[in-house]
Amino acid sequence: MPIVAHSTLPSFADLRTKGEQILTLDEALGQDIRELHIGLLNMMPDAALRITEQQFVRLVGSANQIVQLYVHPFTVPGIERSADTQAYLDAHYESFDDLRRDGLDGLIVTGANVTGTNLADQPFTEPLAEVMAWAHEHVTSTLCSCLATHALLERFHGVRRRPLATKRWGVFPHRAVAADHPLLHGANTRFDVPHSRWNEVTSAQLRDAGMHVLVESVEGDFHLGTSADGIRTVYLQGHPEYHGVSLLKEYRRELDRFTAGELDALPPTPANYLSADAARLVHDHVEALLRARDAGETPPPFPEAALTPLIDVTWADTGRTIFNNWLGLIYRLTDVQRGVPFMPAVDPDDPLGLAGSQQ
Repeated sequence: MPIVAHSTLPSFADLRTKGEQILTLDEALGQDIRELHIGLLNMMPDAALRITEQQFVRLVGSANQIVQLYVHPFTVPGIERSADTQAYLDAHYESFDDLRRDGLDGLIVTGANVTGTNLADQPFTEPLAEVMAWAHEHVTSTLCSCLATHALLERFHGVRRRPLATKRWGVFPHRAVAADHPLLHGANTRFDVPHSRWNEVTSAQLRDAGMHVLVESVEGDFHLGTSADGIRTVYLQGHPEYHGVSLLKEYRRELDRFTAGELDALPPTPANYLSADAARLVHDHVEALLRARDAGETPPPFPEAALTPLIDVTWADTGRTIFNNWLGLIYRLTDVQRGVPFMPAVDPDDPLGLAGSQQ
């Protein structure tokens, strides 16, 4: 599905230089192909805003069905922003009011950083709830990532996330437990998923709330689930959008915090992530870092360039398949008129016809 560069968003040009298929607006208008309009509600903090934007645009654009995709990034008030980031948002992001007027076929909601433990007290909670209330009536399907999954399950279903004893951080094996669901058509039944979080919602909690669990594991618990109708809301707890080096960069930031004295202990390496050669390189770097610290010397630079080619990506193909299926279902279910969520023959309470099935 080619992404259409319909605005000044810099990620379009960046992704084109990296080999992604990005159409200019003139190219898109010259084709007689149906378009889909996908909103991207980006609530990530400044440091992760643009990389998260690119991760989801890339993942959406890697689907292979013949349709043009217009991705509309926007955010909500209440998230603290620097002057530079606010200027970037003002220049390249759209307003929720405009999108509410024009309509969306699908919506992706990113995670966010929180302060404290109470999700209901976060400054973005009420604006997010407003977006979701509108989307439930006007958008075919909404896909929620990580913290958004936790916040919305609590807000609309009373499912409260639980704190973990230690951070769930790394790449974990998962299994499709509802392999016949349309979102998993053509996907492997066993595959890896990156996770990075301090809290969780369990498969049991999701099922007790009347929702479907599609993918889970013992180590990572539920990764993919849906609302009771099977498609209106899709919940992700893992991160299929991550680049191969996403966890590596996060580990580097944690090492930098340790070096700066912000952490008392060395951070663990992400579980099941580093190859044997990469693990040896990291081990040697940490030893050199500790020696430099004890000697009062400047710590050695993190060997990111040497580590990057040693990282194995074991989740990207399944992530693309699931997103491809999600967009394909939207294409099949949504009305051709932008802003109308379903074709006339589709039952919005049971769009996939799951009533009475085993799903």
